[in-house]
Amino acid sequence: MDKETEDFYVRLKSELEESTTWPAIYLYKFIVPTSDTNINLVENTFNNMGAVIKTHSSKTGKYTSISINVTMQDADKVIEKYKELSTIEGIISL
Repeated sequence: MDKETEDFYVRLKSELEESTTWPAIYLYKFIVPTSDTNINLVENTFNNMGAVIKTHSSKTGKYTSISINVTMQDADKVIEKYKELSTIEGIISL
């Protein structure tokens, strides 16, 4: 992981710990190139967690936005999911 990415996660963890009482509902937002594989990879990462997942295709259908509301135990778990999903080619975390 490069230093910029590492710094981002350190900052995110700090902000989450200061602003959130855990466990808490966390909203993840991602944009992925539209394909069943990409969408399924994101959805499956949150399987059996009681997540509410909404998807929306872009006008051209090239991209799909995915919003996930899910109860997370702490900031480390939130970051764990971001890292897990960062392997999907073309994914953008919002």
